[in-house]
Amino acid sequence: MTPENAERALYSDILNLSIASKEFAMLEGVLKSVTSVFYVKNLLTDILADENVKINLLKEICRNEGNVCNPSKLSENPAEQLANLLIEGVVLEKNNLTNYLSNERFLLRPLHNLFFTRDSAMGMNNHMLIGKMANPVRERETIIMEAIFGNHPNFETSILNPAKPKHGIASNTKSTLEGGDFQVARENVFVIGTGVRTSTQGIDYIIENIKQLKKETQHIIVQELPSTPESFIHLDMVFTFLNTDSCMIYEPVITRMNRLRTIHIQIENGKVSKIEENPNILVALQKLGIDLKPVFCGSKTDSWIQEREQWHSGANFFAFAPGKVIGYERNSHTIDELSNNGFEVLKASDVIEGKISVHNYKKCVVLIAGSELARGGGGARCMTMPVRRGEVIW
Repeated sequence: MTPENAERALYSDILNLSIASKEFAMLEGVLKSVTSVFYVKNLLTDILADENVKINLLKEICRNEGNVCNPSKLSENPAEQLANLLIEGVVLEKNNLTNYLSNERFLLRPLHNLFFTRDSAMGMNNHMLIGKMANPVRERETIIMEAIFGNHPNFETSILNPAKPKHGIASNTKSTLEGGDFQVARENVFVIGTGVRTSTQGIDYIIENIKQLKKETQHIIVQELPSTPESFIHLDMVFTFLNTDSCMIYEPVITRMNRLRTIHIQIENGKVSKIEENPNILVALQKLGIDLKPVFCGSKTDSWIQEREQWHSGANFFAFAPGKVIGYERNSHTIDELSNNGFEVLKASDVIEGKISVHNYKKCVVLIAGSELARGGGGARCMTMPVRRGEVIW
């Protein structure tokens, strides 16, 4: 990444890789201590060992990239090396005049955003919902994820893909849908943000699929998001679940008076039975029996501190169990708010080294370093993608 191509890759700055890697290792270590962890590159390598899967995947990727690459030539690489190329990029050979004069380094560009695994696929009960990215630079991520969930023996799931809708559901070129905007509150309650990354048409796609399932009453709570600044790109940058009775919010967007609407959509017996505006997400959830106390990102006394900490993913927490979350230590005022609300503050290093166990606490926040990762534009929730959840008792 260079200053010239950073914006194209959806970054506002260039990360220091050596520091970012150490910080990411802390997140990785905490996750390994509480759950099974899968790696996209390893899963991709596994499915590329199947010749048919490999050829079909390469054809789709090359077609999507504008046929700049040759599927047959790429397929000559061993599975592990091929997985590296599909993720880290294929270098452009300077073997003709056009390539020699090109300012591009890569024939197939690296996937700079792939470590934000949350966006490209979402667990929705017994389905994996494949993202439909707002920016073309991220489309290959969704192609890879669909191939993994459709072909890897570790996963048994039904796939829903807005780019390839089922029979009876119309395709819409305006549909965009990213996992940072999609949150499962309960098996029949979904909270979804709409803004620069997820369109209303993308949410309509989810509605149409729920209508087809004709299950028990389902609810979607839609929250409009500001178009600027870039720290508001996803719902999980302003709202995340912490526990069955609490959530983290960025107050100016979620509960303060503004023009951003909160819409409750009720679906039953294969049709939308109600659609109405609510004052905010908390009120809408409360009507459905989910009563959440808000914890304030950046505290609730200084708007400048709120803005600073929200910018560095201060509202972006990953709950690996009810009341047990991971977040950045740099957002000190937010962490103080969690502490004041009964969350024990734990260091990631102590959890990883076994000095303390998260199982000994009813509520806790595990702190990971985030001087570099936060500058990538996402937090712990952005960098994780749950594929199976235990039942939550509300």
